[in-house]
Amino acid sequence: MAKSILREKAKDFAKEIVLTCRDMKKNKKESVLINQILRSATSIGANIHEAQYAQGTKDFISKLEIAQKECFETEYWLELLFETECIPEEKYKKLHNDCGTIRRMLISSLKTVKANNT
Repeated sequence: MAKSILREKAKDFAKEIVLTCRDMKKNKKESVLINQILRSATSIGANIHEAQYAQGTKDFISKLEIAQKECFETEYWLELLFETECIPEEKYKKLHNDCGTIRRMLISSLKTVKANNT
């Protein structure tokens, strides 16, 4: 399989979220929020990875669109965690920026795929 910058960024982001959530759990932060962001953030990379094995263009687009939705959801959880003082500002800014980068890459990829298949 060819190296994918998007897939690598999503995996690195998921790892950073896992480590951040591990720290929050140690500090007895909001476990419900931790579980929510773990699900949405790790789902981004999982759907991007799964798209590589799509059964066709429609399936590929669907997987990337799900990943994009998960990015939006993850940004929400990050904002909530920051605003409730569960994560410090520096960590929030980095994670939010990384998530935004992935989301923009997904938007660009989806536009390209859709334009090439109309």
